[in-house]
Amino acid sequence: MHASVETHPLSLIIRHANALIEIDLSGKKQLVLVKDVQRDPVRQIIEHVDLVIVKKGETVEVEVPVHVVGTSFSGTNALQELNTIRLSVPATNIPENVEVDVEGLEAGSQILAGQITLASDETLLDDPETLVVHVVVPRGASEDEESETAEEAPAE
Repeated sequence: MHASVETHPLSLIIRHANALIEIDLSGKKQLVLVKDVQRDPVRQIIEHVDLVIVKKGETVEVEVPVHVVGTSFSGTNALQELNTIRLSVPATNIPENVEVDVEGLEAGSQILAGQITLASDETLLDDPETLVVHVVVPRGASEDEESETAEEAPAE
C-alpha cells in the first residue's frame, strides 16, 4: 500500500532504531514498524520509507544496537566487535538497545552474544558464540613497560 506522510515528523521518529508508529490508513489506525529508510545521498532528504504493519502481541525480528557500559580493568581497552544483535521480540516491546557491562573485566576476557542478559520475552537470533566484546591490552603498552624496566635496571 502506498501512502504519503509529512516528512518532518517522520524524520524525527526514524532517528530511533526500530521505531514503532501508529498511523491512520484509510480511516483505520495501524501499528507499523519502520523497516527501511532510503535517503538522498547528498542532501540526506528522505526519499522512501518501508513500513511493516504489526499487531499487538506479534513477535518481530529486529536488529538492536549494542551499547558497552562500564570500564574494563586499568590499562585495558574493551573492543566492541558487534554493533547490533538480532532479536525476536514482541512488536510493542522492542528495546532501544542492549547493554553489555565490561566493568572490571581483565585482559583476555570475552563476552559472547549468548552471554548477554535479555528480557524474558526476548530471544537471540544470532549465533550465541558470536564475539560481541573482548578486552585487550593496547599495543605498545607492554613494550612501554619493558622499556621502563630496562631503563631502571643498572647497565653492567
